[in-house]
Amino acid sequence: MRIPAFLRDNARWLAGGFLLTLFSSYGQTFYIALSSGGIRDELGLSHGDFGLLYMMATLASAVTIPFAGRFADTMRIERYAVVVILGLAASMVLLSQARSLAVLFVAIAGLRLFGQGLMSHAAMTAMGRWFSRNRGKAVSSAAMGHQLGESIMPVSFVALAALAGWRGGWLVNAAFFLLLVLPTVWLLMRVPREPLAEERQNTVEGRQWTRGEALRDPLFWLLIPGLLAPPVIGTTVFFHQVYLTELRGWALGQFAGSTPVLSVFAIAATLVAGVVIDRFHSAVLLPATLLCVAIANLAVAFVTPAWAILVYMAGMGTSFGLYAAAFGAIWPELYGTRHLGAIKSAVTAIMVLCTALGPGVSGWLIDAGIAFPSIVAAMGFYSVAAALLMIVVERLARRRIITSDPVQQASIRN
Repeated sequence: MRIPAFLRDNARWLAGGFLLTLFSSYGQTFYIALSSGGIRDELGLSHGDFGLLYMMATLASAVTIPFAGRFADTMRIERYAVVVILGLAASMVLLSQARSLAVLFVAIAGLRLFGQGLMSHAAMTAMGRWFSRNRGKAVSSAAMGHQLGESIMPVSFVALAALAGWRGGWLVNAAFFLLLVLPTVWLLMRVPREPLAEERQNTVEGRQWTRGEALRDPLFWLLIPGLLAPPVIGTTVFFHQVYLTELRGWALGQFAGSTPVLSVFAIAATLVAGVVIDRFHSAVLLPATLLCVAIANLAVAFVTPAWAILVYMAGMGTSFGLYAAAFGAIWPELYGTRHLGAIKSAVTAIMVLCTALGPGVSGWLIDAGIAFPSIVAAMGFYSVAAALLMIVVERLARRRIITSDPVQQASIRN
């Protein structure tokens, strides 16, 4: 199916997934980190202190995700999405009122659980289950919410905080979220998508793995080092963006204001990724994704002029676009859709767990006297090594997909 016709015929479901990923930004590190300076100043925290608290709160959310995420397999998806939206809005209000470490901890744990974890989980579970032969296009369409969020959300919060302060900014966001986003998502997703006749005719249901079976699969764990690198590394740099700009002598507005570059590259990469996934399969994107991460981080590590920001945004934007589509499509490709919510919740928990380590460990290293550019360089070199590993993993994944779904042999080109 051509992209314009596909978007037209499936607009309501794609729009629902898009909104969920767009407003998952409220729980993403790049957005929360914009309040880090105010939080640290008001509560008297060092970089290491806040990094440790952020890490522990994120770990708490990671422990919860496998239990909360599996309900996506048993609840209607629009009801599940509404529960997640309510939880995220409550966490935003709590952060705006946080004046103690305990309240701050609960607020951040809630933002990470409902925002980074379950908003995206709900969107990608719906896309993976509702679409089969056009899954790549569906996942990439929904994933563009991530890309747009990375572009407009930081700029909007900087402007909002300038008018109302960082606390007021979070309150305004919560009100907007409840009054407009919640009813819109409900209306868009309350009618489940039924596969078209030609999709049912051309779909062969292969083995449907349980979560336990997937976690015992060696291929699952071989994928993890490559799939988790972009969010973990991106989280670490964006978490310390205020500190990075201070070290380089850049204005924070230069860094935050360059996120539209990230978004443009991410959207372009996401569109390409959707077509590639439908023609080949998702794992083929992983080596290129990691090479883009490497280029972006090595540029920031070794280049001091402000144009390094543009290289970083372009590289990370491309990697985020490829990653978002691949992350949404690879699990139903390899493990089926029957237990997709449970499997994806486990993966999301691992991802959130690892993203927690980035700010915590890097904050501890900064306090220990390790230069932050050296930390960024190490992450860049790790990405090169992970890209080499993913070349081997892609071949294993391709064999698995062909074996589990013989119809895929017609679309996967050797």
